[in-house]
Amino acid sequence: MSYALVRSRASRGLEAPAVRVEVHLSSGLPAFNIVGMLETAVRESRDRVRSALINSHFEFPDGRLTVNLAPADLPKGGGRFDLAIALGILCASDQLPAECVQQVECLGELGLDGGLCDVNGCIAAAIAATRAGNRIALPVGAALRCHIVPQIRSLGAPDLLSLCALLRGHDLAPTESTPAETRESDSLTVVTDLADIQGQPLAKRALELAAAGGHNLLML
Repeated sequence: MSYALVRSRASRGLEAPAVRVEVHLSSGLPAFNIVGMLETAVRESRDRVRSALINSHFEFPDGRLTVNLAPADLPKGGGRFDLAIALGILCASDQLPAECVQQVECLGELGLDGGLCDVNGCIAAAIAATRAGNRIALPVGAALRCHIVPQIRSLGAPDLLSLCALLRGHDLAPTESTPAETRESDSLTVVTDLADIQGQPLAKRALELAAAGGHNLLML
């Protein structure tokens, strides 16, 4: 097929509004355009996606690629749409069956080698995807972190090639999570001592002063 639709999520405060990543591959001089009220980081995804596809042993299609991030009036920033754009290109060029991405929301930044990098706002996106009844595909670290979301169905992978294998149904030990009430207690680390926290010296100092003086504290 020459048209593909992949679902993703933007970040707006504590919300994660839905974004439709539409990819159209047509004949003509080679071009790669992304539209939809984009910040610079999103425009730069063209180079990241191209290199990630090639280094993951996929073919980057010849022709005119148009990617639309809808709705057009929603600001979009960061590299969170890289994964959805790459999967849309694979589906539009018939390298990945379109049914593999149905009812799956995708979030993740791509490295030039095809590796999946973490992005901000994954938990909010996971909550929204779960409420919508969809699975969510994430970098493996983010997928493990999102296990705290009840009833989540997540797919975590270290790179684009592994994620495509999971979407095709190959067993590569995906990080499918279980409901919170039946989850093992060691899946979430509880910190009880500030000495266990690595880094964050200013935040720890603020906590110590608030505790010592009995002051109120607002955490953002």
